[in-house]
Amino acid sequence: MRVFFSLVFSLFVVDAFAQVPLDTSVAASLDEVVVTATRTPRSMGNVAIPVSVISSKTLYQSGSLRLNDILAEQTGIQVIDNFGKGIQVQGLSSEYTLILIDGEPLIGRTAGVLDLSKITVRNIRKIEIVKGPSSSLYGSEAMGGVINIITDRAGQNNTAIGLRYGRFNTVDGNLNFSRRFNKTDIAASLNYNQSKGYSLKPNAVQKTVEPFRRSTQTLSIHHQLGDHWKAGASFRANSSHIDNTIFVQNLGSTIASKGFEKNEEYNFAPYLQFNKEQKIKSNLRGYLTGFNAVQELAVKNATGGYDDRFKQLFARVENQTDWQVAKNAALTAGAGIVRETVRSNRYDTASTLRGNTIAYFFTQHEQKISNKLTMIGGVRFDANQAYASVWSPKIALQYKPSEKVKLNLSYGRGFKAPDFRQLYLNFTNLAAGAYSVFGSEVAGAEIKRLLAAQLLDQTTSLIGSLSALKPEVSGGLNLGIAYTLNASSHFTANIFRNDLKNMIVNDIIAFKKNGGQIYSYFNLKRALTQGIELGAQQKIGQWIQLNAGYQFLYTADKEVLQSIKKGEVFQRSLSNGQAYRMSLADYGGLPNRSRHAANLKFNAENAKGYFSTIRIMYRSRWGTSDLDGNGLINRSDEYAHGNLQVNASMGLPMNSHLKFMAGVDNLFNYKDVQFLPGNPGRTAYVDIQFIF
Repeated sequence: MRVFFSLVFSLFVVDAFAQVPLDTSVAASLDEVVVTATRTPRSMGNVAIPVSVISSKTLYQSGSLRLNDILAEQTGIQVIDNFGKGIQVQGLSSEYTLILIDGEPLIGRTAGVLDLSKITVRNIRKIEIVKGPSSSLYGSEAMGGVINIITDRAGQNNTAIGLRYGRFNTVDGNLNFSRRFNKTDIAASLNYNQSKGYSLKPNAVQKTVEPFRRSTQTLSIHHQLGDHWKAGASFRANSSHIDNTIFVQNLGSTIASKGFEKNEEYNFAPYLQFNKEQKIKSNLRGYLTGFNAVQELAVKNATGGYDDRFKQLFARVENQTDWQVAKNAALTAGAGIVRETVRSNRYDTASTLRGNTIAYFFTQHEQKISNKLTMIGGVRFDANQAYASVWSPKIALQYKPSEKVKLNLSYGRGFKAPDFRQLYLNFTNLAAGAYSVFGSEVAGAEIKRLLAAQLLDQTTSLIGSLSALKPEVSGGLNLGIAYTLNASSHFTANIFRNDLKNMIVNDIIAFKKNGGQIYSYFNLKRALTQGIELGAQQKIGQWIQLNAGYQFLYTADKEVLQSIKKGEVFQRSLSNGQAYRMSLADYGGLPNRSRHAANLKFNAENAKGYFSTIRIMYRSRWGTSDLDGNGLINRSDEYAHGNLQVNASMGLPMNSHLKFMAGVDNLFNYKDVQFLPGNPGRTAYVDIQFIF
């Protein structure tokens, strides 16, 4: 508590009368240029769909190290511990949000989750967040939104070295370098991150989070070829190593199983750009990225060891051309082709190569109909070799009845194609009950093989539902209002609804004689997520910035809603075990979703660069598992507890070349061993940056 009050007090004693406006002011936020929402540069105040920006200054002052750290503090985004640090946007889970670095997609998902903890924020210039269906511009995986990480660009003569040390022997070091040589810009960065891990259970032999080390290297080169031509390329490499120790019981004794998990990723993106008098801009881009993962675990004199190998390759060539047709009209058109392959011993054998090719084109037209009304319409067509082709349209309107009020309306159709896991997975886990998971393309053959070998005990009714998977599709509606009271006060509200069809789920199709279950994937569910997001920015004097956000979220399986209304769903009383009909008020919606989430952020900074921040995040309870056998979240014991987390930081620039920062995350030391294993409790740190 002493640390907390000292940080609060610092908000009011930092040179209060020598202040200058913050770059996080309302005016600066509205004038911020964003690219991700329309794939063309636009002032954020003139974009008709929900978009927000996290600046490099906000990133630094928050003390964030990894991408999940900073996203956890944003309105409408929840970070989920499940196969790594994944996210939810507008109630849609991780597999529906596309993650980009400088406009190029990242690969290497596990169970649909891209682990955000492997992405450093040390060389990030800003993060653009677009909520709602964006498949009309970005294709599959953008059904729920897009997060674009924009890294530092060359063009400045700058060198910065940083070092951070925190609890659990967490060390993070970074080097950022940029230089301009005549017409050539070069930028490079190095980052190294490691931790000794931690245990949330006192005296536990096995750690909750195992020791790990990560490194990231980036390089970009840009050269002006002439008055209208520019060329360049960027390269990024990322690697991580996690030490694993698992204790298993064998013949009455405990055996330590040692292993490791190693991931390697690389990206290469060359481009050639033509730009003539801001009238026509054409960009030809190539992109090659690969992801390799190895996980090994050996158990001496016992069963249950495993050796997983996974290799994924993604290659794309794309052209995008922007044409300023007239003063009030702009046209964007593009086309490309993608080739993706994957090889894994979970997909039959490690020598089996699975692949898919996608050709696509997209177009978008922006028309300023009057001084008050602007319309943007677009559509994308994806010709998918492995599954059905998909059209993805979108339309957005912005109406400005006055200088202070802006009304936004957008509707888009998103889609997500089945991934390789859902199609070809052939995995049996001998260490956890000998259960098996079969992709839809291999399930039929595997069931026949097990039947012939007389290894099956029984099948479920779902066995007859096995068929080729269809792409998941959604319709997303966003209705928003932005109100600027004055230069210091800004308020926003956005109502959203997403309707999903052909939702891909997994369920049990058979039981083995040894007790193991067999799972596969189906197009079964229709679901919805809907709610409202509220935001407010307020400057207090010249030195304090206050930001607040709130999200109300309602989610549901539509088929379950219909069954409850018909009185066909029952639940058991927590007190006496008696069964009774379930009401709509009892239904908790889709699991792992909180009904309420809010944040409150204070920031104070003076002209010399001294700053203090306090960020308060609240998340209400969320459903975790079914305990009364009806397959739904409906009882109080089926929820994880809501929680409040407070983070604080303080910066002390020593001079123009040296900056010092200290902070505490999770100030009140909230822990949840079962449902928040990735939250280590109170974590203090110090950070030093050298700038040349």
